[in-house]
Amino acid sequence: MPNALQTSLKSKTSSTTEKGLERVHAILSAAREIFAAEGYAGLSMRKVAAQVGISLSNVQHYYQSKDLLIEALLLMTMNTFQTKIDNIAHTMGSQSRLEQLMSTIDMFLEELSDPVTHGVFFEIWALAARNEFASALMDKMIAREKKAIYKLLRGLNPGVSDEATMLRAILIVAQVEGLMLFRYHKHPQRAEVAAVHAAVKKAITALATAP
Repeated sequence: MPNALQTSLKSKTSSTTEKGLERVHAILSAAREIFAAEGYAGLSMRKVAAQVGISLSNVQHYYQSKDLLIEALLLMTMNTFQTKIDNIAHTMGSQSRLEQLMSTIDMFLEELSDPVTHGVFFEIWALAARNEFASALMDKMIAREKKAIYKLLRGLNPGVSDEATMLRAILIVAQVEGLMLFRYHKHPQRAEVAAVHAAVKKAITALATAP
């Protein structure tokens, strides 16, 4: 069972059927789209139920509150990222650590270019400044990203300490995440997006390989 679904259903005492898992996925997908387009204020359990085509009570059976629903959809997104990172490490095991790192950065940039993924993260960023719940979710997301990048950087340059490697990981995550704050994907120009991504990758490569 995917981690996000397992987390969202861990309080259930009865076994969850295949149909139940499909319904959870449909609920999370609908909530993700609504949250990305309309933000925290626009997301409601009733809207999710209407989009999925089920009753409000069915949604509440799996998620007792809007905050629990948002937490589950963000965990699902983060777990998707982690699965892709793990797959890169598995399929590129014979290639250099730098090549694995840059493939991971390519994956992040591609995912964040998706309007829904971009919208979800932008809304969480905006909400985190004034909402303790959203701030905690953001901290969790950033911590996972830092850990993933740190593991790719560690040992890339034996002369760099673990503390300096973590600092580099933080700066790399900040560069990638910072792209969302400009919302340049809202009305993208392909040439501009390609140029920005190329510049980010060049800066990350320089930071990762610096002595």
